[in-house]
Amino acid sequence: MAAVLRSRGPRRAGWLPTLQIVRHAKSVTRHWKAMHFERQKLMALTEYVAPKPAIPETCITPCVKANNEENGYVKLLRRQVAEVFRDNRMIAVCQRSYTPSEEMLLMQHRLRKYNIQAKFFPNEIVRTFLSVSKYKNLLPLFVACNLMLVSPEVKVKEMLQVLKKVPQINLLGACIDNTILSNQGVVNYSKLPSMEITQGQVVATLSLTTSQTCALLQRSSAHLTALLDQYLKEQSSRTGGPDRQAGEDQAELGPAAGAADS
Repeated sequence: MAAVLRSRGPRRAGWLPTLQIVRHAKSVTRHWKAMHFERQKLMALTEYVAPKPAIPETCITPCVKANNEENGYVKLLRRQVAEVFRDNRMIAVCQRSYTPSEEMLLMQHRLRKYNIQAKFFPNEIVRTFLSVSKYKNLLPLFVACNLMLVSPEVKVKEMLQVLKKVPQINLLGACIDNTILSNQGVVNYSKLPSMEITQGQVVATLSLTTSQTCALLQRSSAHLTALLDQYLKEQSSRTGGPDRQAGEDQAELGPAAGAADS
Protein backbone atom coordinates (compact mmCIF):
# COMPACT_ATOMS: atom_id res chain seq x y z
CA MET A 1 0.00 0.00 0.00
CA ALA A 2 1.51 3.24 -1.04
CA ALA A 3 -0.97 5.73 0.31
CA VAL A 4 -0.42 7.97 3.26
CA LEU A 5 -3.36 9.56 4.97
CA ARG A 6 -2.84 13.13 5.88
CA SER A 7 -5.08 15.51 7.68
CA ARG A 8 -7.31 17.55 5.41
CA GLY A 9 -7.65 20.47 7.81
CA PRO A 10 -4.97 22.76 9.10
CA ARG A 11 -2.48 21.12 11.33
CA ARG A 12 -2.59 22.21 14.82
CA ALA A 13 0.29 22.36 17.24
CA GLY A 14 0.67 19.13 19.13
CA TRP A 15 -1.81 17.32 16.96
CA LEU A 16 -1.02 13.89 15.46
CA PRO A 17 -2.96 12.12 12.72
CA THR A 18 -5.30 9.41 13.94
CA LEU A 19 -4.25 6.97 11.23
CA GLN A 20 -0.94 6.83 9.47
CA ILE A 21 0.10 4.14 6.98
CA VAL A 22 3.74 3.80 6.16
CA ARG A 23 4.94 1.84 3.15
CA HIS A 24 7.43 -0.94 4.04
CA ALA A 25 9.03 -1.81 0.77
CA LYS A 26 12.53 -3.09 0.17
CA SER A 27 14.11 -2.79 -3.18
CA VAL A 28 15.70 -5.85 -4.72
CA THR A 29 19.34 -5.09 -5.17
CA ARG A 30 20.73 -8.62 -5.84
CA HIS A 31 20.01 -10.48 -9.04
CA TRP A 32 21.65 -13.61 -10.35
CA LYS A 33 24.41 -12.78 -12.65
CA ALA A 34 26.56 -15.14 -14.59
CA MET A 35 30.15 -15.45 -13.44
CA HIS A 36 32.66 -13.71 -15.59
CA PHE A 37 34.56 -15.88 -17.98
CA GLU A 38 37.89 -14.94 -16.52
CA ARG A 39 36.70 -15.77 -13.03
CA GLN A 40 35.41 -19.16 -14.19
CA LYS A 41 38.84 -20.00 -15.51
CA LEU A 42 40.41 -18.88 -12.27
CA MET A 43 38.03 -21.02 -10.16
CA ALA A 44 38.74 -24.04 -12.36
CA LEU A 45 42.48 -23.60 -11.97
CA THR A 46 42.33 -23.16 -8.22
CA GLU A 47 39.98 -26.15 -7.59
CA TYR A 48 41.30 -28.56 -4.95
CA VAL A 49 42.44 -31.94 -6.22
CA ALA A 50 42.90 -34.70 -3.62
CA PRO A 51 46.25 -36.47 -3.90
CA LYS A 52 46.23 -40.11 -4.96
CA PRO A 53 47.42 -42.73 -2.44
CA ALA A 54 50.96 -43.98 -2.85
CA ILE A 55 49.72 -47.62 -2.88
CA PRO A 56 46.88 -48.48 -5.27
CA GLU A 57 43.62 -49.51 -3.66
CA THR A 58 43.58 -52.76 -5.61
CA CYS A 59 46.80 -53.75 -3.83
CA ILE A 60 45.44 -52.93 -0.37
CA THR A 61 42.13 -54.86 -0.57
CA PRO A 62 42.61 -58.55 -1.34
CA CYS A 63 40.76 -60.01 -4.29
CA VAL A 64 38.21 -62.50 -2.94
CA LYS A 65 36.72 -64.96 -5.38
CA ALA A 66 33.22 -66.26 -4.76
CA ASN A 67 33.34 -69.95 -3.97
CA ASN A 68 30.10 -71.53 -5.18
CA GLU A 69 31.22 -75.11 -4.66
CA GLU A 70 29.22 -77.16 -2.16
CA ASN A 71 30.74 -78.52 0.95
CA GLY A 72 31.59 -82.21 0.95
CA TYR A 73 29.49 -82.81 4.05
CA VAL A 74 26.43 -81.28 2.32
CA LYS A 75 26.94 -83.60 -0.65
CA LEU A 76 27.14 -86.58 1.70
CA LEU A 77 23.87 -85.61 3.43
CA ARG A 78 22.09 -85.19 0.11
CA ARG A 79 23.29 -88.60 -1.00
CA GLN A 80 22.04 -90.16 2.23
CA VAL A 81 18.62 -88.50 1.87
CA ALA A 82 18.32 -89.84 -1.68
CA GLU A 83 19.21 -93.34 -0.48
CA VAL A 84 16.63 -93.14 2.32
CA PHE A 85 13.81 -92.34 -0.11
CA ARG A 86 15.02 -94.93 -2.61
CA ASP A 87 15.63 -97.96 -0.37
CA ASN A 88 12.73 -97.71 2.11
CA ARG A 89 9.05 -98.46 1.64
CA MET A 90 7.89 -96.66 4.79
CA ILE A 91 9.04 -93.10 5.54
CA ALA A 92 7.27 -91.37 8.44
CA VAL A 93 7.80 -87.67 9.20
CA CYS A 94 7.54 -86.66 12.87
CA GLN A 95 7.82 -83.39 14.77
CA ARG A 96 10.27 -83.57 17.64
CA SER A 97 9.93 -81.44 20.74
CA TYR A 98 12.42 -81.39 23.56
CA THR A 99 13.08 -85.01 24.48
CA PRO A 100 15.61 -86.22 27.04
CA SER A 101 18.47 -88.17 25.55
CA GLU A 102 17.59 -91.27 27.60
CA GLU A 103 14.06 -91.42 26.21
CA MET A 104 15.34 -90.83 22.67
CA LEU A 105 17.83 -93.69 22.95
CA LEU A 106 15.16 -95.96 24.42
CA MET A 107 12.79 -95.11 21.55
CA GLN A 108 15.48 -95.84 18.96
CA HIS A 109 16.21 -99.17 20.64
CA ARG A 110 12.52 -100.14 20.54
CA LEU A 111 12.21 -99.14 16.92
CA ARG A 112 15.34 -101.06 15.95
CA LYS A 113 13.66 -104.28 17.15
CA TYR A 114 11.17 -103.90 14.27
CA ASN A 115 13.87 -102.86 11.77
CA ILE A 116 12.84 -99.18 11.95
CA GLN A 117 15.54 -96.51 12.08
CA ALA A 118 15.36 -92.85 13.12
CA LYS A 119 17.08 -90.42 10.74
CA PHE A 120 18.01 -86.81 11.54
CA PHE A 121 18.66 -84.47 8.58
CA PRO A 122 18.67 -80.66 8.33
CA ASN A 123 15.49 -79.30 6.81
CA GLU A 124 17.43 -77.35 4.17
CA ILE A 125 18.96 -80.55 2.81
CA VAL A 126 15.66 -82.45 2.78
CA ARG A 127 13.71 -79.58 1.22
CA THR A 128 16.31 -79.20 -1.52
CA PHE A 129 15.94 -82.88 -2.39
CA LEU A 130 12.13 -82.91 -2.21
CA SER A 131 11.74 -79.82 -4.41
CA VAL A 132 13.12 -81.72 -7.43
CA SER A 133 11.67 -85.17 -6.66
CA LYS A 134 8.24 -86.79 -6.90
CA TYR A 135 7.68 -86.31 -3.15
CA LYS A 136 6.98 -82.55 -3.41
CA ASN A 137 3.80 -82.86 -1.34
CA LEU A 138 5.93 -83.65 1.73
CA LEU A 139 7.50 -80.17 1.72
CA PRO A 140 4.95 -78.56 4.12
CA LEU A 141 5.87 -81.11 6.81
CA PHE A 142 9.51 -80.01 7.10
CA VAL A 143 9.15 -76.67 8.89
CA ALA A 144 10.59 -77.29 12.38
CA CYS A 145 12.62 -79.88 14.28
CA ASN A 146 11.82 -83.02 12.34
CA LEU A 147 12.94 -86.62 12.29
CA MET A 148 12.18 -89.43 9.89
CA LEU A 149 11.35 -93.02 10.80
CA VAL A 150 12.28 -95.26 7.90
CA SER A 151 12.00 -98.97 7.28
CA PRO A 152 12.41 -101.24 4.23
CA GLU A 153 9.24 -103.04 5.39
CA VAL A 154 5.82 -101.63 6.21
CA LYS A 155 5.64 -101.75 10.04
CA VAL A 156 2.98 -99.12 10.69
CA LYS A 157 1.29 -100.81 13.65
CA GLU A 158 4.58 -101.41 15.47
CA MET A 159 5.72 -97.83 14.84
CA LEU A 160 2.51 -96.38 16.29
CA GLN A 161 2.83 -98.59 19.37
CA VAL A 162 6.31 -97.20 20.04
CA LEU A 163 5.29 -93.58 19.39
CA LYS A 164 2.44 -93.83 21.90
CA LYS A 165 5.03 -94.18 24.66
CA VAL A 166 6.86 -91.00 23.57
CA PRO A 167 4.41 -88.05 23.67
CA GLN A 168 7.12 -85.53 22.72
CA ILE A 169 7.18 -86.91 19.17
CA ASN A 170 4.11 -86.30 17.01
CA LEU A 171 3.46 -88.04 13.73
CA LEU A 172 2.75 -85.58 10.90
CA GLY A 173 2.47 -87.87 7.89
CA ALA A 174 4.12 -90.70 6.03
CA CYS A 175 4.95 -92.03 2.59
CA ILE A 176 4.12 -95.74 2.35
CA ASP A 177 4.74 -97.58 -0.93
CA ASN A 178 5.00 -94.25 -2.82
CA THR A 179 1.66 -93.12 -1.36
CA ILE A 180 1.57 -90.00 0.83
CA LEU A 181 -0.73 -90.32 3.86
CA SER A 182 -1.75 -87.92 6.60
CA ASN A 183 -1.69 -88.69 10.31
CA GLN A 184 -5.23 -90.10 10.25
CA GLY A 185 -4.44 -91.97 7.05
CA VAL A 186 -1.53 -93.73 8.76
CA VAL A 187 -3.80 -94.72 11.66
CA ASN A 188 -6.39 -96.11 9.24
CA TYR A 189 -3.67 -97.97 7.35
CA SER A 190 -2.53 -99.66 10.57
CA LYS A 191 -6.03 -101.09 11.08
CA LEU A 192 -5.98 -102.92 7.75
CA PRO A 193 -5.32 -106.70 7.80
CA SER A 194 -1.99 -108.08 6.73
CA MET A 195 -1.14 -108.93 3.15
CA GLU A 196 -1.44 -112.70 3.73
CA ILE A 197 -4.92 -112.39 5.21
CA THR A 198 -6.01 -110.09 2.40
CA GLN A 199 -4.68 -112.48 -0.22
CA GLY A 200 -6.52 -115.39 1.44
CA GLN A 201 -9.76 -113.39 1.46
CA VAL A 202 -9.35 -112.51 -2.20
CA VAL A 203 -8.67 -116.15 -3.14
CA ALA A 204 -11.68 -117.31 -1.13
CA THR A 205 -13.91 -114.73 -2.80
CA LEU A 206 -12.72 -115.70 -6.27
CA SER A 207 -13.12 -119.44 -5.59
CA LEU A 208 -16.62 -118.85 -4.19
CA THR A 209 -17.59 -117.03 -7.36
CA THR A 210 -16.28 -119.81 -9.58
CA SER A 211 -18.02 -122.48 -7.52
CA GLN A 212 -21.30 -120.60 -7.72
CA THR A 213 -20.86 -120.23 -11.47
CA CYS A 214 -20.23 -123.98 -11.87
CA ALA A 215 -23.25 -124.78 -9.72
CA LEU A 216 -25.46 -122.53 -11.81
CA LEU A 217 -24.19 -124.08 -15.03
CA GLN A 218 -24.74 -127.65 -13.77
CA ARG A 219 -28.07 -126.98 -12.11
CA SER A 220 -30.21 -127.62 -15.19
CA SER A 221 -28.44 -130.89 -16.11
CA ALA A 222 -28.57 -132.15 -12.50
CA HIS A 223 -32.26 -131.29 -12.28
CA LEU A 224 -32.92 -133.11 -15.56
CA THR A 225 -31.03 -136.17 -14.33
CA ALA A 226 -33.04 -136.21 -11.11
CA LEU A 227 -36.29 -135.99 -13.05
CA LEU A 228 -35.26 -138.87 -15.33
CA ASP A 229 -34.33 -141.06 -12.35
CA GLN A 230 -37.67 -140.36 -10.74
CA TYR A 231 -39.44 -141.18 -14.00
CA LEU A 232 -37.60 -144.50 -14.34
CA LYS A 233 -38.48 -145.45 -10.80
CA GLU A 234 -42.14 -144.73 -11.42
CA GLN A 235 -42.12 -146.75 -14.65
CA SER A 236 -40.41 -149.73 -13.01
CA SER A 237 -42.89 -149.68 -10.16
CA ARG A 238 -45.82 -149.67 -12.61
CA THR A 239 -44.56 -152.59 -14.74
CA GLY A 240 -43.59 -154.85 -11.84
CA GLY A 241 -46.71 -154.16 -9.77
CA PRO A 242 -49.20 -156.90 -11.09
CA ASP A 243 -46.61 -159.73 -11.12
CA ARG A 244 -45.55 -158.88 -7.59
CA GLN A 245 -49.21 -158.84 -6.47
CA ALA A 246 -49.87 -162.25 -8.06
CA GLY A 247 -46.83 -163.73 -6.40
CA GLU A 248 -47.93 -162.41 -3.06
CA ASP A 249 -51.45 -163.94 -3.57
CA GLN A 250 -49.99 -167.32 -4.54
CA ALA A 251 -47.83 -167.28 -1.43
CA GLU A 252 -50.90 -166.67 0.70
CA LEU A 253 -52.97 -169.42 -0.95
CA GLY A 254 -50.24 -172.04 -0.86
CA PRO A 255 -50.33 -172.96 2.88
CA ALA A 256 -54.12 -172.90 2.93
CA ALA A 257 -54.37 -175.38 0.03
CA GLY A 258 -51.87 -177.76 1.63
CA ALA A 259 -53.86 -177.81 4.84
CA ALA A 260 -57.09 -178.64 2.92
CA ASP A 261 -55.49 -181.59 1.13
CA SER A 262 -54.31 -183.08 4.37
